[in-house]
Amino acid sequence: MEFRVLAIGDVTSEEGTAHLRRHLPGFKKMKGVDFTVINGENISGTGLTPQQADDLFAAGADVITLGNHTWGKMQITDYLEDNRYILRPSNFSPRTPGRGYGVYDLGRVQVAVLCLIGRCDLAWGSDNPFTTADRLLKVGEKPTFTLVDFHAQATSEKLAMAYYLDGRVSALWGTHTHVPTADERVFPKGTGYITDLGMTGAVESVLGIRPEQSVESFLGGLPGRYRPAEGPCKAQGALFTLESSTGLCTAVERVDIR
Repeated sequence: MEFRVLAIGDVTSEEGTAHLRRHLPGFKKMKGVDFTVINGENISGTGLTPQQADDLFAAGADVITLGNHTWGKMQITDYLEDNRYILRPSNFSPRTPGRGYGVYDLGRVQVAVLCLIGRCDLAWGSDNPFTTADRLLKVGEKPTFTLVDFHAQATSEKLAMAYYLDGRVSALWGTHTHVPTADERVFPKGTGYITDLGMTGAVESVLGIRPEQSVESFLGGLPGRYRPAEGPCKAQGALFTLESSTGLCTAVERVDIR
């Protein structure tokens, strides 16, 4: 049985969420999407609030993943404990609130989602993502499909993780850089992959931020709170076609919804 997973890149503003609310239902119906994972850690610029998470679920997310800006809005901490459909990186310290791995029973299939954060150029003191993946993938019965959101800066670290987990997970995608890559593929042992999904937010922006703010910072201006860009939005990501008999991927398609 074919099973289609839609992964959407970092949502950078509430306008990005509104764009998803308008366009995602029709797109999912057109493409026959069965399960949707959205990275939501940038809705407030850095972090997201419980209300913003609720809005993202209402827009069509089945699971929300986070990254290095997880703690940007500290009011999210109790929400992470209470809602198992929102995942912070699993290789954060076990003392932090929430969880980084979830298994979701959809009746005909079981879908596991694993959220990891990289360590190259991300100084967060996280545990080794490779050994964390090893540990969590051995827990409990094997689900039908396993999906990995690897929130990382370095392309090399993402590619290395894909080779390391090839054949053990159904799909692995990168988030964090906000720029979609043109390297979508199925790895030799059957894992679907793309280095980065891109972002969801204003088309005319610098990674979701107002261009004038970004330009000013590079000219030597004073730092300031991120201000999301306004205007027409895009939603970028990838669509993975999986096969239930093997738990592996048969096709990957880049997505750009405008």
